[in-house]
Amino acid sequence: MTVEQLAKERQVSKSRQWEQAMSKLYINFRDYSKDALRDFGDEDIHQARVNSRKLLTLLSILDPGHSVTAELYGTFRQAQKRLGKVRDADVLIASFKDRRKAAQEAGEAKTADLLKAVIKHQKDKRKVFRKKLEEELPKLTGKGLEAQWDAFVGGQLETLAAKRDANVVMRELEVAFEQKKKACKTLFKGPEAESKEAFEALHELRIAAKELRYTASAAAFALNQKFHGHEAVYKEIQEQLGVINDKRVWLETLNSIGREELDVGKKTWAAFTESLKAEVLEALHQNEVVPVTVTAK
Repeated sequence: MTVEQLAKERQVSKSRQWEQAMSKLYINFRDYSKDALRDFGDEDIHQARVNSRKLLTLLSILDPGHSVTAELYGTFRQAQKRLGKVRDADVLIASFKDRRKAAQEAGEAKTADLLKAVIKHQKDKRKVFRKKLEEELPKLTGKGLEAQWDAFVGGQLETLAAKRDANVVMRELEVAFEQKKKACKTLFKGPEAESKEAFEALHELRIAAKELRYTASAAAFALNQKFHGHEAVYKEIQEQLGVINDKRVWLETLNSIGREELDVGKKTWAAFTESLKAEVLEALHQNEVVPVTVTAK
């Protein structure tokens, strides 16, 4: 076998690896999406979203600017967005149900009533998100997507796979993560540690960790051994920062609804929102990713 033939064989083998990995994710995404529309099962919604996220990750590795895969990328992105709205509502409702149960067990009737009102409000919003998902997901996972997918696998994938190296992308993501981490450390060394800017920087760091986690997971077949443990490492980082972000989202959700809309007394509202603020700060000071060196207020 000549050098040229050997190079061609390696290229074909590489594109087959990409095709096998992406096809599995595509089938999972399609099947879970179909199941999700039956009864909006939270695990089906979650898995459809995860598989779409991994497909978006791999498409971004192959075609960073989405100049070649714009249509296909856009379809998966829109599906992920609709799935994400429902999934986020599911998670928030579940967390507030747990809080309501705890409040009831502690004999905190007014707090339990507040949480009941929040849950009802979020369930109403979820109905809207589910309706949009029900309307749009069949279009996003139907014959149009199948045609886009077949065109990508049959005509674009081999060329793109030959040009891109997932290991290079991982290194680039690591550099970006470390830069964001450095920026966070600077903010958390002084009086700005509890500022909006600091929380936004931490949110960006969480997103960077999530990108590394999904890249390590979705592109494991194409990565060197040294990257094989990265999924677990960055999952732990993402989860630590996620606790802070989740509590911030809960607080922002409450404030966006407003006390009057929920028909809650001022005293009950103030007590609960202040306790939630305290939880945000506690989670911030307990995180081990970017230690906060100022004294908690």
